[in-house]
Amino acid sequence: MASLTHQLLSITAVLCAVPLITGYSFNNCIEDPQSYGTSFKCVNRKEKNMSAIVHDLPSSAINLTIVKNTPLQHISGKSFVHLPKIQHLRIDHNLLSRIDGSAFQNLHQLKSLNLSFNNISELSPSLFEGLPNLNFLSLTNNTLKQLPKNIFSDLLSLETLILRQNFLTNFSEIAESVSLLINLRTLDLCCNSLTTLNHSNVSLPKSLTTLYICRNNLFTLGCKQSFLGRIEVLDLSYNFKLPTMAFQGVDLRQVNYLRLRSTNVNVVEFLNISNIRAGHVDFSGTGLKNDTLLIELCTMLKMKAMEISSMRLCCNGIRNLTTHTLSYCPKIKGIVDLSRNEPKGTQCLNFLNKQKYIKKFTSEHNHLTNLPSCKTKNMVYFKHLEELSYRYNRILSVNSYAFYHTPNIKMLKLNINTIAFLDRKALKGLKRLETLRLDNNLLTDLFNVTFEDQFRLQTLNLRNNRISVIFNGTFFNLNNLIILDLGGNKITYFEKSGLDGLKSLSKFYLDGNNLKRIDTSLHHVFQDTLTVLDLQSNLIHFSSENIYSPFMNLRNLSDLKLDGQRPYGLTLLPRNFFRGLHSLKSLYLTNNRISHLAPDAFDELTGLHFLTLDSCCIDGIQLQPGVFRNLKNLTILAVENIGIRNFSKEVFGNLTKLHTLQLNRNGMQSINVDALESLPELRYLDMRNIPLSCTCMNILLQNWSLYNPNVQFVYLYDFPCTPHEKHKFYNFDTKVCYIDLGEYLFLSTTVAIFLFTVTPLLYVKLYWKMKYGYYVFRSWFSEQWRRIREEEENCKYDAFISYNSSDEEWVMEQLLPNLEGNGSSFKLCLHHRDFELGRYIVDNIVSAVYSSRKTICVVSRNFLQSEWCSLEIQLASYRLFDEHRDVLLLVFLESISERQLSSYHRMRKVMLRKTYLQWPGSDCTDPTQAQDLFWSQLRTAMRTGSRLQTEEN
Repeated sequence: MASLTHQLLSITAVLCAVPLITGYSFNNCIEDPQSYGTSFKCVNRKEKNMSAIVHDLPSSAINLTIVKNTPLQHISGKSFVHLPKIQHLRIDHNLLSRIDGSAFQNLHQLKSLNLSFNNISELSPSLFEGLPNLNFLSLTNNTLKQLPKNIFSDLLSLETLILRQNFLTNFSEIAESVSLLINLRTLDLCCNSLTTLNHSNVSLPKSLTTLYICRNNLFTLGCKQSFLGRIEVLDLSYNFKLPTMAFQGVDLRQVNYLRLRSTNVNVVEFLNISNIRAGHVDFSGTGLKNDTLLIELCTMLKMKAMEISSMRLCCNGIRNLTTHTLSYCPKIKGIVDLSRNEPKGTQCLNFLNKQKYIKKFTSEHNHLTNLPSCKTKNMVYFKHLEELSYRYNRILSVNSYAFYHTPNIKMLKLNINTIAFLDRKALKGLKRLETLRLDNNLLTDLFNVTFEDQFRLQTLNLRNNRISVIFNGTFFNLNNLIILDLGGNKITYFEKSGLDGLKSLSKFYLDGNNLKRIDTSLHHVFQDTLTVLDLQSNLIHFSSENIYSPFMNLRNLSDLKLDGQRPYGLTLLPRNFFRGLHSLKSLYLTNNRISHLAPDAFDELTGLHFLTLDSCCIDGIQLQPGVFRNLKNLTILAVENIGIRNFSKEVFGNLTKLHTLQLNRNGMQSINVDALESLPELRYLDMRNIPLSCTCMNILLQNWSLYNPNVQFVYLYDFPCTPHEKHKFYNFDTKVCYIDLGEYLFLSTTVAIFLFTVTPLLYVKLYWKMKYGYYVFRSWFSEQWRRIREEEENCKYDAFISYNSSDEEWVMEQLLPNLEGNGSSFKLCLHHRDFELGRYIVDNIVSAVYSSRKTICVVSRNFLQSEWCSLEIQLASYRLFDEHRDVLLLVFLESISERQLSSYHRMRKVMLRKTYLQWPGSDCTDPTQAQDLFWSQLRTAMRTGSRLQTEEN
């Protein structure tokens, strides 16, 4: 019934010539399958005009992303007028250079607009009119040099405006353009060419709290005292010429964070003349290289406040801090940041001995090579410190009790160093630690006492080290650990109790190691808590299907990754491999070389929602019927590039909840529509790079793709035919597929039966006549006939001798001497002597018959059985009966009964009409006299004319 429906639809389309195509697909965009018609992405397309990209999108679109379309240069007027519900619009990373004034007309609900990373040099004054709800606008990385007056005046809801990385020079013009934006909170003008903040009596919006003017060419502020009075975050960094006195009289009381990195500002003098609150200045990159400058700064800060929330001293080139340096500062209760300096060591943080209340200390991107032991006499304890970071250094070793002075930290970051040695007691005393990052180092060994005090640890990251073995008891005390990341190491095995203690483990990452098997005995500790297991890129492979399931007891596992096993993939997926994984929601098997998937391979995965088999199998694998039969909860299936040749209902028909199907880069030349129709919840179908043929076998698929309103067929209108890629699949000609072949088949069958019936009869009755006719016609066609007729009166031979090769002895010894010798003057034509070499034999026979006055047939039983002899007598009899020429002479070498001559009716007709000669055999009374009489009669017959007498007719 479904097929009949498709055929009726197709016939209707052909007869009515309907020009409207209603297929659920878009020329240049893809709908997010989870967005239900509201979110679209148009990436890497080849259109130059925006209208061509978005013209076929539905009015329900809310989120639209148009990126990396390098030919795109122009947005014409009213390009989005049919998309009134758009709220978020990205048009970044293209080559836009021109936008018409009415380009965004009718986008009254637009909230965010990103035009970054284009080539826009000029904005139309009316470009942003009619966008009352826009609250975010980015024009980053364009070529703007100026802004039209009041260009933003209609954007009364705008909260964030980003204009960084342009060529703007006039701050007064910018200030005027944003002055009416009563909700503007953030203005980013970094990386332009501003030289001053002169504003020509124009005020910034009262709502503006964040102002970024970094990386400009400011040499003065040039603004009134209260111009920056409401700014809370002010970034003036990398304005190399900005002097201290530029802040004279400028009201900065509301500023909570001020960046002055890489300016010409003396921070001590600045604090002396400014009314900014102490501790709200980021002193990073302000030239505080030594103790003297730091002490001077701290003294000034202490004069302004008794305590501050942070002390940021990055990028100052600090080499050494004494134990009393920061004691001159006010009490620091928040962050101390010494990143990107040049300290010689950490000194167990003794330089902070008077700052015991800090909560976070950061020393990243320095040249630290060692963390020494800190369990010494007169050690200063930092009991309020909660986070410690030594990332991006060159630390080689961490000694015992290295953090003994910071017992209460909750987060320790030692990642991205070169730590090769971690003392067994390096982490001793860190009993409140919750997050530990040791990833991206050179660690090779972990011991059973390494983490003995970290019983509160929840996250442990050891990724990208060189650990090869996990020894017994390594994690024994980590009863609260939730996330363990051991990916990117060289682990080959775990000792028997190597994972003991991990009673709360939920996420376990083991990707990129050298594991060759999955040890089921190790999972018992966390079998009730594990939800994520990542085993990608190991050395796991199977050679037998009869392997016990390694996941049997992982009853709560929801995410399993087995992608890309090295070097040749899993090779085989054992039967019942996934037994016990009833809670599994996501399964990844990509980039394996599986040679066979058993029909029951996924039977246990009844709760699976996501399955990706991309490039999982060897090319040409046949998915067995029923392989997905129990995956009735599956919503997303990716089977890209696995060599599928046949898409059938038997394989895919049970996926009743499947929403998204990705079939890219497979080998199907046709798709069974019945299989697609067995997927009632299907909404997204991606078949790019499949060699579908534009033939009648795919007519139902074409109709289904064009007239199915529920399933998005990705890039249908750009889908090529194979092998004719210039033609498109959606409109290949299908008229020939609707021709009624029944009538033609009936007629052709009737004709065939008639021919098969009549041909044998014609063969028996008319074979030689037809064959003779064919050769005569052939000679006539090649102009042989005309030449022979012209030579008839002047014949080349007296007689053409037709005989069988078995009778050649009689011809050569009897006939030839008596007709050409013994005083006779006859000239005979013999085929072995006179036929023209290289000439077609039939042409030679025809030529011989017509070049001779007579044709002498030497008849014997062998003669009657020869096909060529039969042709020769047929040609001669034709001249006798049809041209009325007396040219045929029959000579019988032996007696032949009438019964034997019954099938040679032409010869019998000649015998009835003309006298024939019988060669006298040896049984004659007087053979010599009889033979003399024979030769005399034959010579007489040869001398008669070729015209038959009337009475003979």
